[in-house]
This record gives sequence, structure tokens and C-alpha cells, in this order.
Amino acid sequence: MRERRRQPSPRRPQTAAGSRRAGPRVARGEPAPRRGCGGAAAAAGGRRRCWCCCWGRGWAACSPPKAVNKHKPWIETSYHGVITENNDTVILDPPLVALDKDAPVPFAGEICAFKIHGQEMPFEAVVLNKTSGEGRLRAKSPIDCELQKEYTFIIQAYDCGSGPGGTNWKKSHKAVVHIQVKDVNEFSPAFKESVYKATVTEGKIYDSILQVEAIDEDCSPQYSQICNYEIVTTEVPFAIDRNGNIRNTEKLSYDKQHQYEIMVTAFDCGQKHATEDVLVRVNVKPVCKPGWQDWNKRIEYKPGSGSIPLFPSIHLETCDGPVSSIHTTIELQTNYIGKGCDRETYSEKSLQKLCGASSGAIDLLPSPGAATNWTAGLLMDNNDMIFKFDGKQGAKIPDGIVPKNLTDQFTITLWMKHGPSPGLRAEKETILCNSDKTEMNRHHYALYVHNCRLVFLLRKDFDQADTFRPAEFHWKLDQICDKEWHYYVVNVEFPVVTLYMDGTTYEPYLVTNDWPIHPSHIAMQLTVGACWQGGEVAKPRFAQYFHGSLASLTIRPGKIESQKVISCLQACKEGLDINSLESLGQGVKYHFNPSQSVLVMEGEDIENINQALRKVSYINSRQFPTAGVRRLKVSSKVQCFGEDVCISIPDIDAYVMVFQANEPKITISGMDHFARPAAQFESERGVNLLPDIRIVSTVTKMEHPVDVKEGDRANKPVVLEEMLHNLDFCDILVIGAELDPEQECLELDRVELQGKHLDATNSTAGYSIYGVDSMHNYEQVLRQIRYRNWYTSATFDRKFRVKCSELNGRYTSNEFNLEVNILHSSNFMDHVNHMIVQPQYLQSVPHPDRSISAVHNSVVPSMATMVIVICVSILIFIITVGVYRIRTAHQHSSADNEGSKENEMDWDDSALTITINPMEKYEKPHQTEEESEEEDIEDEEEDTTSAESDESEEEDEEEEEEVIVRKGDKQNATRREQLEWDDSTLPY
Repeated sequence: MRERRRQPSPRRPQTAAGSRRAGPRVARGEPAPRRGCGGAAAAAGGRRRCWCCCWGRGWAACSPPKAVNKHKPWIETSYHGVITENNDTVILDPPLVALDKDAPVPFAGEICAFKIHGQEMPFEAVVLNKTSGEGRLRAKSPIDCELQKEYTFIIQAYDCGSGPGGTNWKKSHKAVVHIQVKDVNEFSPAFKESVYKATVTEGKIYDSILQVEAIDEDCSPQYSQICNYEIVTTEVPFAIDRNGNIRNTEKLSYDKQHQYEIMVTAFDCGQKHATEDVLVRVNVKPVCKPGWQDWNKRIEYKPGSGSIPLFPSIHLETCDGPVSSIHTTIELQTNYIGKGCDRETYSEKSLQKLCGASSGAIDLLPSPGAATNWTAGLLMDNNDMIFKFDGKQGAKIPDGIVPKNLTDQFTITLWMKHGPSPGLRAEKETILCNSDKTEMNRHHYALYVHNCRLVFLLRKDFDQADTFRPAEFHWKLDQICDKEWHYYVVNVEFPVVTLYMDGTTYEPYLVTNDWPIHPSHIAMQLTVGACWQGGEVAKPRFAQYFHGSLASLTIRPGKIESQKVISCLQACKEGLDINSLESLGQGVKYHFNPSQSVLVMEGEDIENINQALRKVSYINSRQFPTAGVRRLKVSSKVQCFGEDVCISIPDIDAYVMVFQANEPKITISGMDHFARPAAQFESERGVNLLPDIRIVSTVTKMEHPVDVKEGDRANKPVVLEEMLHNLDFCDILVIGAELDPEQECLELDRVELQGKHLDATNSTAGYSIYGVDSMHNYEQVLRQIRYRNWYTSATFDRKFRVKCSELNGRYTSNEFNLEVNILHSSNFMDHVNHMIVQPQYLQSVPHPDRSISAVHNSVVPSMATMVIVICVSILIFIITVGVYRIRTAHQHSSADNEGSKENEMDWDDSALTITINPMEKYEKPHQTEEESEEEDIEDEEEDTTSAESDESEEEDEEEEEEVIVRKGDKQNATRREQLEWDDSTLPY
């Protein structure tokens, strides 16, 4: 069985001092309540159960005590609270609870309020449970941590007093409440500056170039502090740390990049990044480097621009170095343009004529042609007439081109580009050689290269003096093997031989003597590019081949060239120039090389050198320069005051870009067809072939109007602009069979060439005029060329072709064709018979067929027939005279119009002689009246236009013919008088 718990025995209440818990006091004289009485109030019938006492008499009810509020509420002395911003709940530690010792006395033991003491505190405290005294602290409105992070105020608790009215309330002691506002990460970092700038010197590594700084308006350290920075721009040589310090990760170069722009962002400790990145601009400052400043690497040159400055704004930076003098060299590198620079590309003959060289030069390397076929097998650059020799080929000069025996005076000229000879033991490389063709192997004269030495060999023939004579002349020059173009002239004035290279004179460093060559009957062979070995070998062959390039190889027997002509022949048409030499000042010295490709300047004052260098220019005098790049190099050396080590000036590497010139179109025009009587061709002066020839050159230019739309660019207007330039040759070639020198020729008076840079050659194939001269001078000369034929009986026509050139064929004209007809006496009668027809009003005498047949078959005509023939002949003569008068009047009236027309038949009848064959009518007696009428009508239709213009003259002739003929009506007479020359059957 379950034991019943034993109830403790009631104890006597202790005194207030010794009691463990003080109970309600009992007034003196009143009975103390019995222990064990219920302390709770009963709610039955609205009555309250009060304390009951049991004093051994059992339970008994007693009357309720008098209500009193003896104790103050009790709260903690201090509270610490936390509130999240933008929220109203405060979390306190410890919780807000008030206790009252008056409990459970109603009202006195209950908590009715908490009150906060402070100025405008945004908090309030509310009672959640009066009995338990639990309360809550809350914000009246959202708390902003950025406005205030902490709040401290006093709070007190109030009980409900003595009764329902709240009278006699008591308040607790004051407790301090400290509240911290918890931050929310609501703001993003923002940089203090909109743009950060810094300047660094190139070539250095910086620990910190600059520091960027961002702020965050959040209140807490977690969200208000910037924990990280980051560079947004990629591939830049910069880094940033968490404090915002930017540094470079590599050495910066001013030449590579003058300025860097990078974007930077920031992160707070809540990893919220800035809404806007900041721009950081880092300027790179060059280290003060001595050198030339403010110059352009590319200089553009348009043909015809004249002289243009190369460095108009250049200046020298010395970095405050103690410079005492400066030496500057400007070099124009053109060795890859043509033959070392931009020279005229005319033929050698034209250039020699232009420079005033002596006539008689023989071109040993001409363009391949019918008469110059020995260069056909050589490697050739057609643009510049350059022949390349690869050590495997040579050319034989035909006999008769160069005289067999040269005199004591002659000149050899050539352009040569040569490099070091291959192999350890270099062999002779022959440029020009005249040796025995067969039997022996004697070299009479030769020009060759051996071990980078130029050697000229001349073995004179044996004469009265059998002594040693100078035979070999040696020159040792670095330029012979530098693989660059150089112009060589060997002037032989035996026994003195002088070499000119690029216009500079060089004497031989070695001259060796040899015995003269004994005369023999053995023929000689002149060769180029190798030497002919005709004897002492099993089979004659070439030997001593040349490796390199040659051009304009000529030999001029009997004369030597002057220094002036040599300088002209090798002169460059482009080079360096100085604008306004007088403004250079006395403190600057300068010097050009002969080709003006190198300029040296010296001076002590830096500013004077700067001014002088700004005046250096490039010039190209060619009307059609070679397009391409010309490299420029400027090197400088300086000396300093009392310094062993002075500053170093870097070289300038620039280039000139020469643009392509507009290509000209050369057009030849004039009368392309005419006929003359044979007598004129047989005369002493002959006939001028090209009396009205015209040579015009035009260039095509595109116009670019401002209002032209993109879609209309295809229809841009084309403008032809006439330009003036020189020509270097014009050829008049015979089409068909060549001229027969026994009966015909082309002639030109040499006086027509005087005062001009022109010369001419004549052959059975045509006439050639060459030389560098204006188109006007070429026109004048061409108009004086005549064609003669002193046996014209077998020739009826001749055809010619005219073609002109500029720059040795670089620009050529159209092919102008000319046809010339030779009119013989029989041709005149054919024309006359076509034009003179029987008038319709002349009645033919009818003949029976048999009588006509008898006449044709009869060998000797009858007397009647003879009379008829004579009468008809007289009639024809009269009609011919009348028609001739009509023709003469018509020519005078229309001479102006006919002279202005080109490409039409030019009929010259000034020397016309008409011979009438009296047997012609007899041979054609069967011609009927109808046939005469048909021919008359045809002639009338062809000549209506010309006849109408001469109507007044024809009326006079009409009256004259009517008197003579006395037959026919007026209409037929008028039609007859409108007859003209019928040239429809003239052979062209």
C-alpha cells in the first residue's frame, strides 16, 4: 500500500527578527493567525478569504487586514541592451523585471509602470505582466545607428499603489540602462576623390605610387571599415593592397606608354563593393635622356613638292650636361633605289647628250633588239637597264661595233655593283675584255676585278720603240666590294690613266710595265662579263666570269670626258639640302658629300645646331621620281667641358615616303593619210611626212566634290589635265618592206638639231630621234623629216609608224600610223575619166553591133573614126578645162575649212598635169547614153554640197558651156555644171 505522506507538525511562528521570511505583521492585542492558514484569497461570493489562524480551536475565518503599500519595487541596478537599427525591439540583459515585497498584496505588490528618464529618449518601457513585474523596452521609432550608436538613460519601476486609484504608489531605485545600436550594412563604400592622379618617373619600381581611400557611412566597424581594394582594369602593370596603396609591378617606359588609366573599386568588411569605381590616372615622366626631341619618324613627299624640311621642330635635350660642342651627321640612305639613288632613267646616249658629253660613245650593253642582239641572253632588269652576271655567262660584241685599234685617248664608263669574290683564292672577274679570237690568248685591253681591286690592262701594239710601257693600272678601293652601286669612269690618255669613282678622282696605287704586243693577223674578240679564250685550249670558250651587276657600259674612242660631264652623268636627282644657307650663322660648319646624301654639321652652341637641323630638307628634282622609302639616319657626338665621360646621344632612325607620280598619257595626233604627185617625191626636197604632228601629254585626276554622296563615288568626274615634260626618243618606223636605199630615204637637215639636246640616227628601218628635250622641240624636228623617192614608178604607197617615249620607255605614246600615196600620171587620168562623163544632152551616134565589132577587130581605124575621135577629144579637153576652173574656185573658197580637218585626204594639185589619150573614146565607143546619164547622176549626188556653195560661179560656167555645146535644156546643163572631182576610187 502506498504510504501516506506524513504532514509536518505546525510550528509556531517566529519573531520578525528570527524568522526566515518575514510575514505580515500582527498588531499588538490581536490574535496571531494560525500557521497553516491559507494565504490565498477565495473568490466565492465576491468575498476575499483572509488569513486564518488556528490556535488549537480549529479553523476559523478572520476579517481581512487593512490594505497598505509598505515596500518599493525592486529592479536591477543596471541593464545592457542591444537594438538592431531600423527595428524597435531592445534585447536587455538581464531582462526587465520588477519585484515588489508587497506581493501578493493587490496593487501594492503589483507593478504598473516603468518610466525612462532622459531627454527625448527614443525608447519606452511597457509592462507585460503586473503581477510578475515583467516589462519590455522598445523603440518609439526606427533607430538609425548612423545618427547615434549608443543610448544611456535611467529607468525606474512603479507599483500600483495602495488601491485601484494608484494612490500611495512607490517607485524603485534608479537603474542605468545602456543600449547599443546594432548596425545593418546598408551603405556601399564611396571614394573620397572622383579622380586620383599621380606622376612617376620611368624605369623605377615604387612601393607606393599613391593611396586611394574610400569611406562607408555605416556606423559599425564591421560595415564602416574598408577591408579590401581591387584594380578592375586588367593587364596593367599595377597592384593595390588592402590599404589602397597602388604600386607598379614592373618598370614603366615613357616610350612605350605615356599615361595609364586604371579603375579601382573598394569593399567593406561586409564584402559590399563600391557602387562607382574610381579612375586613377598615372602619368609616366621620362627620365631625362639626352637625345633629339620632337621629330617624326615618317616624312611624306609628293612628286613636284620641291624641297621639304625633314625635322621642322627638332631640338636636342642635353639634361643640363656641360656640352661644349656637337658633331651631327645626317645620312640619306638610298642605296636600294635604282643605281644607288634616284637618278634619271634615260638611256645612256640620252644622258650623255643631256650632260654635254662628247659624241661617239658606243653602248656595249644596250637593250636587246634587232641590231643589238648580243645582250638578248643576259639576265636583265628592264626597268633600269641593269644586267646581272652570275658567273656563268658573257656576251660577245659583234665585229665593227668598236674600232679594232683604240687610240691613245678613249674613255670607258660603267655602273657596277660588286661584292666580295667567293672562295679563298679569288679569280679575275672580267668586266670588259678584248682578246685574240683564235690561235693565241693575248689580252689587248681589259677591265677586271681581282681581290677587290680594279685593274685596267692596256697592251699597246709594237712600234719603233721596243721598250717597257705601262700596261696594268691597279686601284684598291673599299667601294669595289661593298655591294653598292658606284659610277666608274676610266679616262685613258696614254700613258696616264685616271679613275673617277662617283665623281671623285683616284690615282692608281700600282702601275706595272710590260712589253708591247707584236702585230699579227689574228682577229680580236671584244666581250663583256667574261674574257674570250680563243687559244691554248682545246675548244675556245669564255673564262674569268664576272659576278655582279653592270649598267651603262660604254666606250668612247678618241676622246676623254671632263670632270663636269662625269659629275653630271652620275649625279643623283634626290638628296639633302639646306634651306636658307645664309641664316645658319657663323657658328655652324657644314659639309656635303658629292652626291648630297650625307651632311655633316658642327657647332658649339646647341641652339644654333637646333636651328640648322630644322633647315635640313629633302629634295627630288625628278618629275617622275621612283616611289618608295628613303631611310634617314642622324647620328651625333658631343664633347663636354672637362669631362672624361660625356652624355651619349641616341641615333635618329626615320624615313621619307616618296609617293607615286601620276602616270602621263602621251598622245600623238596629226594628218594620218595624204597623197602627193610622184613629182614631189622625186624632187630634191621630197615631201614632209609629218607637217602638222602634235604631241600632247595628259594626266588623269579624280575630282572629289563635297556634295558627292557615297553611292555616287563610282561616277566621280574625271579630269584630264595637260602637263609638260620631256621626251627621250621618237622613232619613225617603216611598216612593211624596209626602205630601198637605191631609190628612197628619210631625210632631216642636221641644222634642225642645233640648239637642242637632240641627235638622230637613220637606217632603212626608219628614223630615230633621241635625247632629253621638250615635246615642243620634238614636234619641230619631226615636222622637218622628209621622204624622198627618186624612182616612184614601182611605188604606190608607203606606211610609217611614229612612237615616242619618256624615261627610256617607262611612259610611251600611242602608235601613230601614217599612210602616204604616190600619184602617177595614169592615176590622174583614171581620176579624170571618172569625173568627166558624157553629158546627157550629148547624143551618141548609134552604131550597129557589127560595125562596133568591126571597129574593135580592126587594127587600123578608118578615117571617119579618126575624125570622130579627134572631135570627141577636143570636146573632152574643153570640158576638162571648165571643170578644172570650177575645181580651182571651189578650192579657194573651202581652203580654210579643209586645212583644219585632220585624218582626211590632202589632195595637192598645184603641179597637176593632165594628158588626154585620144584613143580612149575609140576603145570605148559602145558607151551608151544611158550609162552617161547614170554616171552623171552619181556625180551630181556626191558633189551637191560643194556645188551649192559655189552656185554663183557655176552660173557663169553654165553660160559658157551652153555656148559650146548648144544642146540640152537648162536643167541638164545645170546638173552637168555641178560635176566635181570624184575621189571615191583613189587608192589609200
